[in-house]
Amino acid sequence: MPNPVVHWEISGPNAQVLQPFYEQLFGWKIDADNPYQYGMVDTLSSEGIAGGIGPGEGPNRVTIYVQVPDLQAALDKAESLGAKTVMEPTEIPGAVTMAMFTDPEGNVMGIIKG
Repeated sequence: MPNPVVHWEISGPNAQVLQPFYEQLFGWKIDADNPYQYGMVDTLSSEGIAGGIGPGEGPNRVTIYVQVPDLQAALDKAESLGAKTVMEPTEIPGAVTMAMFTDPEGNVMGIIKG
């Protein structure tokens, strides 16, 4: 399948509140033992896709991430269809290279280099 959804994210200014909330609500295991305090979610199920809960700048949001081979090409195509780039391609050392855009209705979407 080309360009699969590979990650989801819940973010807000206080991840220390969000992480235990979702752990207790759904019985997830969340590991935030990293320099970014980003909680990698283990849903303890073989179904679904992996996600994370972490601190974020700006408004609270829930975002899905789609894997693409070329971040800039995907951003250029999205913009040609009415999107706006909100995060240029950015490498998070040891983790991922990603970018973000808003679709024509303002929904934030993430893309991850595959």
